[in-house]
Amino acid sequence: MASPTISLNRLEPQFSSVYGSRTSANKSNFPALQGMAMYRLLINEGCFREPHWHPNADELGYCLSGKALVTIFSNGNQHDHFTIQQGEMYYVPSGSLHSIENIGEGINEVIVAFSSDHPEDFGLSGTAGCMSMEVLANTWGKKVSEIGKVTRAVEDIVFGKTRGNPEVPTSATFANRLKFPVEAKSPALENHFGLVRVARKDTWPALRSLGMYSLNMHGSGMREPHWHPETAEMGYVREGRARMTIKYPDNEIATYTLQAGDIYFIPRAYPHHIENLIDGEMRFLIFFDTPNVQDIGFTGAIPGFPDRIIGPTLGIEDEQMPKIPILPSDELIVGKVNPVK
Repeated sequence: MASPTISLNRLEPQFSSVYGSRTSANKSNFPALQGMAMYRLLINEGCFREPHWHPNADELGYCLSGKALVTIFSNGNQHDHFTIQQGEMYYVPSGSLHSIENIGEGINEVIVAFSSDHPEDFGLSGTAGCMSMEVLANTWGKKVSEIGKVTRAVEDIVFGKTRGNPEVPTSATFANRLKFPVEAKSPALENHFGLVRVARKDTWPALRSLGMYSLNMHGSGMREPHWHPETAEMGYVREGRARMTIKYPDNEIATYTLQAGDIYFIPRAYPHHIENLIDGEMRFLIFFDTPNVQDIGFTGAIPGFPDRIIGPTLGIEDEQMPKIPILPSDELIVGKVNPVK
């Protein structure tokens, strides 16, 4: 069984320059992945992720720090540009040309999920670089002497340094269909033990292949045992330390500790739980390979069956059978009555 967890922060970047770095967790270095992958982008001040596209994957990004201008050109001559900062997200359909420009102070850090476990990249620099000067000049109806010298390289620059100061149009601060300020939204669920904010089809209609939960769990909280019937799960630990257990077919069990910078992967409908191991806050970004995320948890599902079945199933005698409350839906986050062992 491939390890279900890896530290994204400890991986060597697959690409690094004085302008930024890209660290990738994909099927090659994280074999547990199925249909999903994750990048960590660090874009230095005054620099940009070059215009590029992914032919085989949609992209869902979350800004961890800094401020950026996202520009997207997609099907139907759609032009989109907007700013993002900490706690805001963006979505790019596969094949759409897009760039991310750091327009703030310090490093712009972005966590990106993809709808493929081997996302492919085409950069504008390498694509233009493989065309002849005559082809490029003809494209714009110019003579070769009129367009200057284009770098003749098929390798993408990936990151670059901007010329001059950023120019942010006023319209880039407006609401946009491909931008979602998830942390500014009201929680889909909040109780004494934590809260969940969601980026999914019912809250963000632009999504078509990915979704995300922003999970905050207090020291007293635990994500109940559950599974997602129609989606895999790929999580990134922003803060804290947690323990997770996953049940696999053929009676394999994986229990492991997660800390900041770790990512994990859980195949579709595999049961699992998440338990906060510290007194403080634990924060996760949890990505899914569908925008229509659904859960089945113990608190909602088990009371749907009579005690005459649940008792023998769980090995609980009649006199010890707890009074399990009948709930209309899962609790999702529950409190820890018992101490952490």
